[in-house]
Amino acid sequence: MGAQQVREDFAALYGAEPEGVWSAPGRVNLIGEHTDYNDGFVMPFALPHVTTAAVSRRGDGVLRLHSADVEGGVVELSLDALAPQSDRAWTAYPAGVLWALREAGHPVTGADVHLSSTVPTGAGLSSSAALEVVVALALNDLYELGLQRWQLARLCQRAENVYVGAPTGIMDQTASACCEEGHALFLDTRDLSQQQIPFDLAAEGMRLLVVDTQVKHAHSDGEYGKRRAGCEKGAALLGVDALRDIPYGELDEALQRLGDEEEVRRLVRHVVTEDQRVERVVSLLRSGETRAIGPVLTEGHASLRDDFRISCPELDLVVDTALASGALGARMTGGGFGGSAIVLAEAADVDTVGKAVEEAFAAAGFTAPRVFEAVPAAGARRVG
Repeated sequence: MGAQQVREDFAALYGAEPEGVWSAPGRVNLIGEHTDYNDGFVMPFALPHVTTAAVSRRGDGVLRLHSADVEGGVVELSLDALAPQSDRAWTAYPAGVLWALREAGHPVTGADVHLSSTVPTGAGLSSSAALEVVVALALNDLYELGLQRWQLARLCQRAENVYVGAPTGIMDQTASACCEEGHALFLDTRDLSQQQIPFDLAAEGMRLLVVDTQVKHAHSDGEYGKRRAGCEKGAALLGVDALRDIPYGELDEALQRLGDEEEVRRLVRHVVTEDQRVERVVSLLRSGETRAIGPVLTEGHASLRDDFRISCPELDLVVDTALASGALGARMTGGGFGGSAIVLAEAADVDTVGKAVEEAFAAAGFTAPRVFEAVPAAGARRVG
């Protein structure tokens, strides 16, 4: 739905034109999974799929929310009544942003918000981050808060961690806020330093497919939190601030020191090797060896499947089928337990690979997947 439609729908809902319209994208993570809350490296890029918000200020301490994608009317909330983990509906994400801004001392006195999104929900493509970031950017502009993009991402992460109760890292919000068109974002999640790495597959005769398995996941349901707690336990046992501090060359020694903590050993091995995979992909892209990132992506899937144990039969089927059909590389992306996989393929092979995956799902009796091409798009911005 375009900015003009969202503007018109806002006026119909609230009886006045909005003060502006903003958009924020979902994201695909090229490599670097479950490293962000371990102070490690990630490499997402923004999707063309966006959440669009028409917003106006209010001065009476009231937040009114409406989504074109959710049944029901306008939800009205009192800013003074906002409390962490008091809301289990979709409204927790935008409400959490206002709560986080006010907790940080910013003079936000209310808003009317109408939203519409093309980011698939539950697909591991950060629909929640897009929702948070678009509201944060709109309020930053309207209230002239002067916050930088990375600061908005931090506030959105706090909204999701504390208000919603999902222990996510900083990657998703930073990707939505900071990515640039035609680039992947090499992000150090410890100091939030960013490097925009050119990533134009079409120019090199390749494509990146996203395969949404239609298997839904929820980060706040416990499994994500268990993995995070296990990583923190590993860091504590090894005497480091975060697993990012274990050098790849010292991994075997670190694993020996963990003794019979088998589950922790697996988590540590994934995070340390995944950080190294991100650095390898950055090096390959910078040297023009783009096709060579394919096997690195596939290695990442094996690590997520076998060490982190967050894959599922549908994700494994995408990867195995794509590789058997000539793909250069493939892996699950996102938090796991469903969601999406990415497939790197030669442009000439894309149709063959996509058809093979769809046929494999049908043969297995799985729900038909949603397959689309991922093209690195712009981050959050004002659009009207």
